[in-house]
Amino acid sequence: MDVLRDGIEADREELGVPGVSWAVIENGEITSTGTVGVLETGKPAAVEPGTLFQAASISKPVAALAMLRLVDRGLLELDENVNDRLKSWQVPSTRGWQPVVTLRQLASHSAGLTTPGFPGYHRDAPLPTTVEILTGTEPSNTAGPRVERIPGVQFAYSGGGTTVMQQLLEDVTGTPFPDLMRELVLEPLGMSDSAYAQPLPSELAGRAATGHGEAGDPVDGGWHLYPELAAAGLWTTPTDLARFGIGVQQSYAGAHGALLSPELARQMLTPVIQIDPPIAGLTHVGIGPFLSASGQLFGHSGGNLGFRCNLLVDRTTGYGAAVMTNSDAGNRLSLRAFATAASAYGWENYRPTAELFEPPSAEVLAELAGDYRLGDRTRLAVQPWGSGLLVTFAGQPPLRFIALSPTRFMASSTQAQLELRDGRLVFEQAGFELDCVRE
Repeated sequence: MDVLRDGIEADREELGVPGVSWAVIENGEITSTGTVGVLETGKPAAVEPGTLFQAASISKPVAALAMLRLVDRGLLELDENVNDRLKSWQVPSTRGWQPVVTLRQLASHSAGLTTPGFPGYHRDAPLPTTVEILTGTEPSNTAGPRVERIPGVQFAYSGGGTTVMQQLLEDVTGTPFPDLMRELVLEPLGMSDSAYAQPLPSELAGRAATGHGEAGDPVDGGWHLYPELAAAGLWTTPTDLARFGIGVQQSYAGAHGALLSPELARQMLTPVIQIDPPIAGLTHVGIGPFLSASGQLFGHSGGNLGFRCNLLVDRTTGYGAAVMTNSDAGNRLSLRAFATAASAYGWENYRPTAELFEPPSAEVLAELAGDYRLGDRTRLAVQPWGSGLLVTFAGQPPLRFIALSPTRFMASSTQAQLELRDGRLVFEQAGFELDCVRE
């Protein structure tokens, strides 16, 4: 029985999402899958069960599972200094202070590292190596991650930290990361429609969905490339993501033949650090996945340019779902689908998340448009962008700010936020606040 199709189809049309694919898990088994829509707007090719989507940040917990398998084998330790094992690059000192960073911290975004996300590269652009990404040297388009907070104290989302983990796994094993992921996770879990491949080989590129902006415009070139493989580089399907979720749940339950020992699986799904604000309704991070406060619900959200997706699984009852879309407008569709599944299948521990809010109205966004200043020097220009804002700080490339609520917006590539508060637009970053004064 597929109870999601009608709602997803209606939401797809309302939100302007070209294509959607999903899978539902009951009692630890995939019980239904579905697809609607097209690979690219304006073209007839339909989304099929084997259509590949960018998993974006859901790449991270899948990579963390591979890391934990190496811990299980005794090749790595969760709480040792990663610089003791890194060969190709080292976590640098911070103004003369050499921080100690661990794998547990890297996988839980508590290492205090910078570089939260990655914008990706046009398909015609030269791609950096992992070391060039970590050092921030050309052709990398991001600064290399650096420790800017005391490790282990607070949540600071860092795709750069996951990239450090990727380099460590390669240094320790001597195996290229895509091959390592295939050996440790993808093949054992039967994830045959998945690949950490950037760029996609030609035989897979023909199955890939085209990414789309919130307004429905296709991404130039179809999609961006993400050489930051562990952080954002997985191409997959909802069915394969469901297989990953089931594999973690089976390890937690101590099932025969599970990929992880029960001890490590339980550490994976035990909260390490609290998220503030919550992401997709989950409030903590374990070793890879986002978690509910008790750790019973685990999953992750993902957002690369033109793609939005979500995965959620209950570690005890074995229910869950994965929803993938080829649109920047797809997050609300995914979360609405979760709410529908929770009602239809009796997900007792799931509560609809705050992200199901109605987005800011076009009138509110239009009123926010204009030129502002922060303090005496910094200027910024604000304009509507889909249901969010496009903000250009003086001397910087534009930043997309995604709506978190009718009044709050979060930058897609940094930790900056904007909030409409009592008629004022307020800039927030790492505990610092400043009013945006209209010019």
